[in-house]
Amino acid sequence: MVEKKLTEKQQEYWKKNIGLIRILLIIWALVSYVGGIILAVPFSRIPFFGVNLAFWLAQQGSILVFIALIVIYAVRMDKLDKEYDFHEIKITDQKKGVSA
Repeated sequence: MVEKKLTEKQQEYWKKNIGLIRILLIIWALVSYVGGIILAVPFSRIPFFGVNLAFWLAQQGSILVFIALIVIYAVRMDKLDKEYDFHEIKITDQKKGVSA
């Protein structure tokens, strides 16, 4: 088995990637578990878009936050890829003029 060691640049890239994932998962857990389940009783007294806040967080809010986190992750990773020069390389078929 061949063991490849990561370069210092690659280790720093993965450290930043894991840090971003950690932060986004904490936000997701706070919204879905803490907001929708643990604090359901106090949030059930707060009206929000015609329903109580706990119900809204559990049914729609956590999904909307999750979608926003995916977009944030994609944008941040694109910037991180460019910063570390790990962005995708477009392969162009010069004969056909098609890029993939």
